[in-house]
Amino acid sequence: MVMRLARSIVGEREVEAVSRVLLEDGYLGMGKEVKAFEEEIAAYLGVPASHVACVNSGTAAVHLAVAAAVEPGDEVLVQSLTYVATYQAITAAGAVPVACEVQADTVTLDLADAARRLTPRCKAVMPVHYASFPEGLDEVYQFAATHGLRVIEDAAHAFGCTCRGRRIGSFGDVACFSFDGIKNITSGEGGAVVSTDEALLARVRDARLLGVENDTEKRFCGQRSWEFDVHRPGYRYHMSNVFAAIGRTQLARLDSEFAPRRIALARQYRRRLGPVPGIALLRTDLGPVVPHLMPVRVLDGRRDELSAALNREGMQCGIHYKPNHLLSLFGGGAVRLPVTERLYQELLSLPLHPGLSDADVDAVCEAIIRFFRER
Repeated sequence: MVMRLARSIVGEREVEAVSRVLLEDGYLGMGKEVKAFEEEIAAYLGVPASHVACVNSGTAAVHLAVAAAVEPGDEVLVQSLTYVATYQAITAAGAVPVACEVQADTVTLDLADAARRLTPRCKAVMPVHYASFPEGLDEVYQFAATHGLRVIEDAAHAFGCTCRGRRIGSFGDVACFSFDGIKNITSGEGGAVVSTDEALLARVRDARLLGVENDTEKRFCGQRSWEFDVHRPGYRYHMSNVFAAIGRTQLARLDSEFAPRRIALARQYRRRLGPVPGIALLRTDLGPVVPHLMPVRVLDGRRDELSAALNREGMQCGIHYKPNHLLSLFGGGAVRLPVTERLYQELLSLPLHPGLSDADVDAVCEAIIRFFRER
Protein backbone atom coordinates (compact mmCIF):
# COMPACT_ATOMS: atom_id res chain seq x y z
CA MET A 1 0.00 0.00 0.00
CA VAL A 2 1.36 3.41 -1.01
CA MET A 3 1.87 6.05 1.67
CA ARG A 4 0.46 9.21 0.14
CA LEU A 5 2.47 12.43 0.05
CA ALA A 6 -0.72 14.39 0.72
CA ARG A 7 -4.45 13.66 0.82
CA SER A 8 -7.80 15.15 1.66
CA ILE A 9 -9.08 14.28 5.11
CA VAL A 10 -12.85 14.23 4.73
CA GLY A 11 -15.58 12.06 6.20
CA GLU A 12 -19.18 11.82 7.28
CA ARG A 13 -19.38 15.41 8.47
CA GLU A 14 -18.42 16.71 5.04
CA VAL A 15 -20.83 14.26 3.39
CA GLU A 16 -23.65 15.48 5.63
CA ALA A 17 -22.83 19.11 4.85
CA VAL A 18 -22.90 18.52 1.10
CA SER A 19 -26.08 16.47 1.41
CA ARG A 20 -27.72 19.33 3.27
CA VAL A 21 -26.98 21.71 0.40
CA LEU A 22 -28.05 19.19 -2.23
CA LEU A 23 -31.23 17.97 -0.58
CA GLU A 24 -32.44 20.81 1.63
CA ASP A 25 -31.21 23.98 -0.02
CA GLY A 26 -31.15 22.79 -3.61
CA TYR A 27 -29.20 25.81 -4.83
CA LEU A 28 -25.66 24.81 -5.75
CA GLY A 29 -24.27 28.15 -6.91
CA MET A 30 -23.05 31.04 -4.77
CA GLY A 31 -25.55 31.76 -2.03
CA LYS A 32 -26.11 31.72 1.69
CA GLU A 33 -23.64 28.89 2.34
CA VAL A 34 -20.81 30.94 0.82
CA LYS A 35 -21.92 33.94 2.86
CA ALA A 36 -21.80 31.82 6.02
CA PHE A 37 -18.33 30.50 5.13
CA GLU A 38 -17.02 34.02 4.64
CA GLU A 39 -18.46 35.04 7.99
CA GLU A 40 -16.91 32.04 9.74
CA ILE A 41 -13.50 32.65 8.15
CA ALA A 42 -13.72 36.26 9.28
CA ALA A 43 -14.62 35.20 12.82
CA TYR A 44 -11.71 32.75 12.85
CA LEU A 45 -9.30 35.45 11.73
CA GLY A 46 -10.84 38.08 13.98
CA VAL A 47 -11.74 40.48 11.18
CA PRO A 48 -15.06 41.91 9.91
CA ALA A 49 -16.96 39.71 7.48
CA SER A 50 -16.63 42.47 4.90
CA HIS A 51 -12.89 41.75 4.75
CA VAL A 52 -13.31 38.25 3.23
CA ALA A 53 -14.25 37.22 -0.31
CA CYS A 54 -14.33 33.52 -1.23
CA VAL A 55 -13.50 32.34 -4.74
CA ASN A 56 -13.17 29.00 -6.48
CA SER A 57 -9.38 28.50 -6.10
CA GLY A 58 -6.29 29.95 -4.56
CA THR A 59 -5.08 30.82 -8.05
CA ALA A 60 -8.25 32.83 -8.64
CA ALA A 61 -7.64 34.59 -5.33
CA VAL A 62 -4.15 35.72 -6.39
CA HIS A 63 -5.35 36.67 -9.89
CA LEU A 64 -8.19 38.86 -8.60
CA ALA A 65 -6.08 40.39 -5.83
CA VAL A 66 -3.33 41.40 -8.25
CA ALA A 67 -5.84 42.72 -10.79
CA ALA A 68 -7.50 44.82 -8.08
CA ALA A 69 -4.23 46.12 -6.61
CA VAL A 70 -2.11 47.04 -9.64
CA GLU A 71 -2.52 47.99 -13.27
CA PRO A 72 -1.59 45.99 -16.39
CA GLY A 73 2.13 46.30 -17.07
CA ASP A 74 3.03 46.88 -13.43
CA GLU A 75 5.72 44.66 -11.94
CA VAL A 76 5.32 42.38 -8.92
CA LEU A 77 8.39 41.25 -6.96
CA VAL A 78 7.97 37.55 -6.14
CA GLN A 79 10.25 34.62 -5.43
CA SER A 80 10.82 32.22 -8.29
CA LEU A 81 10.57 29.15 -6.09
CA THR A 82 6.80 28.86 -5.84
CA TYR A 83 4.16 26.89 -7.69
CA VAL A 84 3.52 28.03 -11.25
CA ALA A 85 0.01 29.08 -10.20
CA THR A 86 1.51 32.16 -8.53
CA TYR A 87 3.14 33.35 -11.75
CA GLN A 88 0.20 32.40 -13.95
CA ALA A 89 -2.13 34.41 -11.70
CA ILE A 90 0.11 37.49 -11.85
CA THR A 91 0.35 37.35 -15.64
CA ALA A 92 -3.38 36.67 -15.97
CA ALA A 93 -3.90 40.04 -14.29
CA GLY A 94 -1.70 41.67 -16.92
CA ALA A 95 1.10 42.29 -14.44
CA VAL A 96 4.72 41.19 -14.77
CA PRO A 97 6.28 38.82 -12.21
CA VAL A 98 9.87 39.77 -11.35
CA ALA A 99 11.71 36.63 -10.25
CA CYS A 100 13.61 37.02 -6.97
CA GLU A 101 15.91 34.89 -4.85
CA VAL A 102 14.95 33.09 -1.65
CA GLN A 103 16.70 32.60 1.66
CA ALA A 104 18.32 29.17 1.71
CA ASP A 105 17.19 28.23 5.22
CA THR A 106 13.50 29.19 4.84
CA VAL A 107 12.74 29.26 1.07
CA THR A 108 11.08 32.65 1.55
CA LEU A 109 11.69 35.95 -0.23
CA ASP A 110 15.20 37.43 -0.06
CA LEU A 111 14.45 41.13 0.38
CA ALA A 112 18.02 42.18 -0.38
CA ASP A 113 17.74 40.53 -3.78
CA ALA A 114 14.26 41.98 -4.29
CA ALA A 115 15.62 45.46 -3.60
CA ARG A 116 18.18 45.04 -6.39
CA ARG A 117 15.36 44.27 -8.83
CA LEU A 118 13.23 47.30 -8.05
CA THR A 119 12.32 49.53 -10.98
CA PRO A 120 9.87 52.44 -11.27
CA ARG A 121 7.37 49.94 -12.69
CA CYS A 122 7.31 47.84 -9.48
CA LYS A 123 4.01 48.35 -7.70
CA ALA A 124 3.71 45.30 -5.44
CA VAL A 125 5.69 42.68 -3.56
CA MET A 126 4.34 39.17 -3.06
CA PRO A 127 5.80 37.18 -0.15
CA VAL A 128 5.11 33.47 -0.53
CA HIS A 129 4.67 31.65 2.79
CA TYR A 130 6.53 28.57 1.65
CA ALA A 131 5.72 25.45 3.69
CA SER A 132 3.44 27.74 5.74
CA PHE A 133 6.27 29.84 7.24
CA PRO A 134 5.62 33.62 7.07
CA GLU A 135 9.29 34.39 7.62
CA GLY A 136 10.19 38.07 7.76
CA LEU A 137 6.66 39.31 7.13
CA ASP A 138 7.11 42.42 9.25
CA GLU A 139 10.25 43.22 7.26
CA VAL A 140 8.33 42.74 4.01
CA TYR A 141 5.80 45.34 5.14
CA GLN A 142 8.58 47.72 6.12
CA PHE A 143 10.20 47.19 2.70
CA ALA A 144 6.87 47.87 0.99
CA ALA A 145 6.28 51.03 3.00
CA THR A 146 9.74 52.31 2.14
CA HIS A 147 9.23 51.78 -1.58
CA GLY A 148 5.52 52.55 -1.88
CA LEU A 149 4.46 49.00 -2.78
CA ARG A 150 1.31 47.00 -2.17
CA VAL A 151 1.79 43.71 -0.31
CA ILE A 152 -0.12 40.72 -1.67
CA GLU A 153 0.64 37.66 0.44
CA ASP A 154 0.55 34.30 -1.31
CA ALA A 155 -0.66 32.52 1.81
CA ALA A 156 -1.86 29.40 -0.01
CA HIS A 157 0.06 27.20 2.48
CA ALA A 158 -0.58 29.28 5.57
CA PHE A 159 -4.23 29.19 6.60
CA GLY A 160 -4.34 28.75 10.37
CA CYS A 161 -0.80 30.06 10.91
CA THR A 162 0.17 33.01 13.08
CA CYS A 163 2.95 35.59 12.95
CA ARG A 164 3.90 37.27 16.24
CA GLY A 165 0.60 36.12 17.74
CA ARG A 166 -1.54 37.40 14.84
CA ARG A 167 -3.30 35.08 12.44
CA ILE A 168 -2.16 35.38 8.85
CA GLY A 169 -4.90 37.35 7.12
CA SER A 170 -5.88 39.28 10.25
CA PHE A 171 -3.50 42.17 9.53
CA GLY A 172 -1.62 43.77 6.68
CA ASP A 173 -2.68 44.58 3.15
CA VAL A 174 -3.93 41.56 1.15
CA ALA A 175 -3.70 37.82 1.87
CA CYS A 176 -4.68 35.07 -0.57
CA PHE A 177 -5.57 31.60 0.73
CA SER A 178 -6.08 28.25 -0.97
CA PHE A 179 -8.59 25.63 0.16
CA ASP A 180 -7.83 22.96 -2.42
CA GLY A 181 -7.94 19.29 -1.57
CA ILE A 182 -4.61 18.97 0.24
CA LYS A 183 -4.28 22.30 2.05
CA ASN A 184 -4.64 22.83 5.81
CA ILE A 185 -8.39 22.93 5.25
CA THR A 186 -10.19 22.12 2.02
CA SER A 187 -13.44 23.17 0.44
CA GLY A 188 -12.90 20.67 -2.37
CA GLU A 189 -11.63 23.53 -4.49
CA GLY A 190 -11.59 27.11 -3.28
CA GLY A 191 -9.75 30.10 -1.98
CA ALA A 192 -10.23 33.48 -0.38
CA VAL A 193 -8.98 37.04 -0.60
CA VAL A 194 -8.74 38.82 2.77
CA SER A 195 -8.02 42.54 2.98
CA THR A 196 -8.73 45.70 4.94
CA ASP A 197 -9.04 47.56 1.62
CA GLU A 198 -12.79 47.76 1.01
CA ALA A 199 -12.37 49.23 -2.48
CA LEU A 200 -10.06 46.37 -3.50
CA LEU A 201 -12.49 43.79 -2.14
CA ALA A 202 -15.40 45.41 -3.98
CA ARG A 203 -13.47 44.91 -7.21
CA VAL A 204 -12.70 41.30 -6.25
CA ARG A 205 -16.36 40.59 -5.46
CA ASP A 206 -17.55 41.99 -8.78
CA ALA A 207 -14.77 40.29 -10.75
CA ARG A 208 -15.55 36.85 -9.30
CA LEU A 209 -19.07 37.21 -10.79
CA LEU A 210 -18.06 38.10 -14.35
CA GLY A 211 -17.70 41.77 -13.49
CA VAL A 212 -21.41 42.20 -12.76
CA GLU A 213 -21.49 45.11 -10.37
CA ASN A 214 -22.88 44.63 -6.87
CA ASP A 215 -24.19 41.13 -7.61
CA THR A 216 -22.78 39.52 -4.46
CA GLU A 217 -25.49 40.64 -2.05
CA LYS A 218 -28.22 39.47 -4.40
CA ARG A 219 -26.59 36.06 -4.69
CA PHE A 220 -26.38 35.85 -0.91
CA CYS A 221 -30.13 36.47 -0.75
CA GLY A 222 -30.95 33.79 -3.32
CA GLN A 223 -31.40 36.28 -6.13
CA ARG A 224 -29.34 37.56 -9.04
CA SER A 225 -28.95 40.72 -11.08
CA TRP A 226 -30.97 40.96 -14.31
CA GLU A 227 -30.37 44.63 -15.05
CA PHE A 228 -26.71 45.47 -14.49
CA ASP A 229 -23.59 47.12 -15.84
CA VAL A 230 -20.00 45.93 -16.29
CA HIS A 231 -17.02 48.28 -16.31
CA ARG A 232 -14.09 45.89 -15.77
CA PRO A 233 -13.16 42.35 -16.88
CA GLY A 234 -14.62 39.58 -14.78
CA TYR A 235 -14.46 35.83 -14.46
CA ARG A 236 -16.53 32.89 -13.32
CA TYR A 237 -14.52 32.61 -10.12
CA HIS A 238 -17.22 32.50 -7.46
CA MET A 239 -17.32 29.73 -4.87
CA SER A 240 -20.28 27.32 -4.90
CA ASN A 241 -22.49 26.49 -1.94
CA VAL A 242 -21.32 22.88 -2.20
CA PHE A 243 -17.68 23.89 -1.78
CA ALA A 244 -18.55 26.30 1.01
CA ALA A 245 -20.40 23.56 2.93
CA ILE A 246 -17.28 21.40 2.86
CA GLY A 247 -15.12 24.37 3.87
CA ARG A 248 -17.31 25.28 6.84
CA THR A 249 -17.03 21.73 8.17
CA GLN A 250 -13.28 21.68 7.65
CA LEU A 251 -12.82 25.04 9.37
CA ALA A 252 -14.56 23.68 12.45
CA ARG A 253 -12.06 20.81 12.52
CA LEU A 254 -8.88 22.83 11.98
CA ASP A 255 -7.84 23.81 15.51
CA SER A 256 -9.08 20.64 17.21
CA GLU A 257 -7.88 18.03 14.70
CA PHE A 258 -5.89 19.09 11.67
CA ALA A 259 -3.53 21.70 13.07
CA PRO A 260 -2.38 19.72 16.14
CA ARG A 261 -1.83 16.62 14.02
CA ARG A 262 0.18 18.40 11.33
CA ILE A 263 2.33 20.10 13.97
CA ALA A 264 2.93 16.85 15.86
CA LEU A 265 3.92 14.93 12.73
CA ALA A 266 6.31 17.68 11.62
CA ARG A 267 7.90 17.76 15.07
CA GLN A 268 8.38 14.00 14.90
CA TYR A 269 10.09 14.31 11.51
CA ARG A 270 12.36 17.07 12.78
CA ARG A 271 13.28 15.15 15.92
CA ARG A 272 14.19 12.01 13.97
CA LEU A 273 15.87 13.65 10.95
CA GLY A 274 17.69 16.52 12.64
CA PRO A 275 20.80 14.43 13.45
CA VAL A 276 20.90 12.64 10.06
CA PRO A 277 24.02 13.47 7.99
CA GLY A 278 23.02 14.39 4.46
CA ILE A 279 19.74 16.03 5.51
CA ALA A 280 19.31 19.72 6.29
CA LEU A 281 16.06 20.92 7.82
CA LEU A 282 14.52 24.25 6.90
CA ARG A 283 14.05 26.78 9.65
CA THR A 284 10.46 27.09 10.85
CA ASP A 285 8.41 27.81 13.99
CA LEU A 286 6.04 24.91 14.56
CA GLY A 287 3.02 25.82 16.63
CA PRO A 288 2.53 29.26 15.15
CA VAL A 289 3.23 27.48 11.85
CA VAL A 290 0.72 24.79 10.86
CA PRO A 291 2.77 23.00 8.19
CA HIS A 292 1.21 22.20 4.84
CA LEU A 293 4.44 20.63 3.56
CA MET A 294 7.38 18.77 5.08
CA PRO A 295 10.30 19.71 2.79
CA VAL A 296 13.88 18.81 3.64
CA ARG A 297 17.14 19.54 1.82
CA VAL A 298 18.98 16.45 0.63
CA LEU A 299 22.65 17.37 0.33
CA ASP A 300 25.54 16.23 -1.87
CA GLY A 301 23.43 15.66 -4.98
CA ARG A 302 21.56 12.66 -3.56
CA ARG A 303 17.99 13.99 -3.63
CA ASP A 304 16.79 11.97 -6.62
CA GLU A 305 18.49 8.82 -5.37
CA LEU A 306 16.77 9.14 -1.99
CA SER A 307 13.44 9.91 -3.63
CA ALA A 308 13.69 6.77 -5.75
CA ALA A 309 14.59 4.69 -2.70
CA LEU A 310 11.57 5.95 -0.77
CA ASN A 311 9.27 5.40 -3.73
CA ARG A 312 10.45 1.81 -3.98
CA GLU A 313 9.26 1.36 -0.40
CA GLY A 314 5.84 2.78 -1.25
CA MET A 315 6.49 6.22 0.25
CA GLN A 316 5.53 9.07 -2.05
CA CYS A 317 7.75 12.15 -2.25
CA GLY A 318 7.42 15.48 -4.03
CA ILE A 319 9.50 18.40 -5.30
CA HIS A 320 8.09 21.80 -4.33
CA TYR A 321 8.76 23.42 -6.81
CA LYS A 322 10.45 23.88 -10.18
CA PRO A 323 11.48 27.56 -10.14
CA ASN A 324 9.40 29.71 -12.45
CA HIS A 325 12.35 31.57 -13.97
CA LEU A 326 13.42 28.25 -15.50
CA LEU A 327 10.06 27.76 -17.25
CA SER A 328 9.91 28.78 -20.91
CA LEU A 329 6.98 31.16 -20.41
CA PHE A 330 8.85 33.11 -17.73
CA GLY A 331 12.29 33.40 -19.29
CA GLY A 332 13.65 29.87 -19.56
CA GLY A 333 16.62 30.59 -17.33
CA ALA A 334 17.57 33.99 -18.75
CA VAL A 335 17.88 35.23 -15.17
CA ARG A 336 20.24 33.36 -12.86
CA LEU A 337 19.20 32.75 -9.26
CA PRO A 338 21.93 30.56 -7.74
CA VAL A 339 20.32 29.91 -4.33
CA THR A 340 16.97 29.07 -5.89
CA GLU A 341 18.57 26.78 -8.44
CA ARG A 342 20.58 24.94 -5.79
CA LEU A 343 17.49 24.44 -3.64
CA TYR A 344 15.60 23.10 -6.64
CA GLN A 345 18.17 20.29 -6.78
CA GLU A 346 17.98 19.62 -3.03
CA LEU A 347 14.41 20.00 -1.84
CA LEU A 348 12.35 16.88 -1.23
CA SER A 349 8.90 16.89 0.37
CA LEU A 350 8.06 13.97 2.64
CA PRO A 351 4.56 12.62 3.34
CA LEU A 352 2.57 14.96 5.58
CA HIS A 353 -1.16 14.95 6.23
CA PRO A 354 -3.38 14.31 9.25
CA GLY A 355 -4.18 10.79 8.07
CA LEU A 356 -0.64 9.60 8.82
CA SER A 357 0.17 7.70 11.99
CA ASP A 358 3.23 8.11 14.17
CA ALA A 359 4.33 4.72 12.87
CA ASP A 360 4.09 5.99 9.28
CA VAL A 361 6.42 8.88 10.01
CA ASP A 362 8.80 6.59 11.88
CA ALA A 363 8.85 4.29 8.84
CA VAL A 364 9.79 7.17 6.53
CA CYS A 365 12.50 8.33 8.91
CA GLU A 366 13.90 4.81 9.29
CA ALA A 367 14.01 4.45 5.52
CA ILE A 368 15.95 7.73 5.23
CA ILE A 369 18.36 6.79 8.02
CA ARG A 370 18.91 3.38 6.40
CA PHE A 371 19.54 5.01 3.01
CA PHE A 372 22.37 7.16 4.34
CA ARG A 373 23.78 4.36 6.50
CA GLU A 374 23.97 1.89 3.60
CA ARG A 375 25.38 4.21 0.95
